[in-house]
Amino acid sequence: MKRSLGLACALIVTACTTPGEVQRIDSDLVRTTSGSLRGSVDDGVRVYRGVPYAQPPVGEGRWAAPRTPRWEGVRDAFAFGPACLQPINADGSPNFGGYHGPVSEDCLTLNIWAPKTGTKAPIMLWLFGGGGVVGAGSLPTYNGTAFARDGVILVTINYRLGGLGGFAHPALTREKNGGPNANYALLDAIAALRWVKENAEAFGGDPRNITLFGESAGATMTANLVTSPIAKGLFSKAIIESTGSLPTPATPLAKAEAIGAKVASDLGLPGADATSAQLRALDAGRFLEHKIGGFGFRTISDGVVQPGSIMDAFEKRAENDVMLMLGTNSDEGRLAGTQRVAALAEGRRPVFQYFFDYVPSALRSEHPNGAPHAGELPFVFDTLDSYAPTEDARPTEEDRAVARLVHSCWVAFAKANLDARELDCGGTFRWLARSAANDHVAALLKPVPELVPADTLRSPPNGAEPGKTSRP
Repeated sequence: MKRSLGLACALIVTACTTPGEVQRIDSDLVRTTSGSLRGSVDDGVRVYRGVPYAQPPVGEGRWAAPRTPRWEGVRDAFAFGPACLQPINADGSPNFGGYHGPVSEDCLTLNIWAPKTGTKAPIMLWLFGGGGVVGAGSLPTYNGTAFARDGVILVTINYRLGGLGGFAHPALTREKNGGPNANYALLDAIAALRWVKENAEAFGGDPRNITLFGESAGATMTANLVTSPIAKGLFSKAIIESTGSLPTPATPLAKAEAIGAKVASDLGLPGADATSAQLRALDAGRFLEHKIGGFGFRTISDGVVQPGSIMDAFEKRAENDVMLMLGTNSDEGRLAGTQRVAALAEGRRPVFQYFFDYVPSALRSEHPNGAPHAGELPFVFDTLDSYAPTEDARPTEEDRAVARLVHSCWVAFAKANLDARELDCGGTFRWLARSAANDHVAALLKPVPELVPADTLRSPPNGAEPGKTSRP
């Protein structure tokens, strides 16, 4: 995992920076269900940083469902909040998720980029990747200015990482009394979706048009929420980018509890007999240093947040009724699960499949076999300059043209009607939804995009063999 996440950092070099104060060009005041917020107007869009969408998950809030935040007076939303607890390099260099800067257990904040004027704008809520153990919604590659410029409200969030985001123990299960349990990162995303839906109109957004999207670990979270009964109705569209976990079974709750009891024992507590108070009294840093505590569980089948596994839900046609986009990159070996889910979901709602096959000019010698894991991100967000650390590595016009294309496709998806069977990507590419009539096409995203039968796509299982690529 360190290798692939390190690669992601390499692709977003200057995204590996410390969040901080921004220039207050102007201010914009909104009233939310939690309290009043004062944002800034930057690059022609309204921005609200470090907005709490839940109370701090500390004390009794650790390993508990998020609680609604409240504050008095006007809260300034000029600076990003700290990232959730994660490994940070002592020398100040970025970790393998591209982050360095302040971290805290008190981290459940979101950031909003909104058009300066207008109403009923579509909303996109982003879940970052990082193996579920590193990352933050504040990385510059995830800057939402381009989306807001194009009429879409972009929201990024922080969510609990490692074992603070996915953990089970008999004592914690007993205290929930059948309620939401174990999948705390997913519960964080649900809380953020609820907050955004409740406050959409205050920011000029449409609460009935919310797209949930994520990459890698964030895509796994997105797929889990597409198949979670308690997330039903919180979003109407979803984009799943480059997850290899679609076919991976969820961990049964009893198994996760047994492992959690072993973690407690390793940390000096009485194993399965440890109380929830004893668990919450553990030093969070020490807990995350444990080999299981540090990684946690991506998906636990707790019967409430996630009744089973992602693939099981699609096979049973039990997923939530949302419009889907999903895809992979040409040199990451994550195609099989995507193909299966796309085929299973096709016909119930429009399904748009893609295969991203482009490497920026400055990185082609490093990635000769095709687009690596996370390679699509600066194209999706149209933030190409975030990975260019030197003048001679500046994006070329071809790079920028591909970014305009890809970004416009994501914008078109956010703006589309729920029954749309094609997307107009910036007036340059017509992307059709999969169907039997068109050979279940996927969009091959490259300088000259094309629609190809999905079953002709090829992706190497371990990044060792070249993918289908049109580049010289």
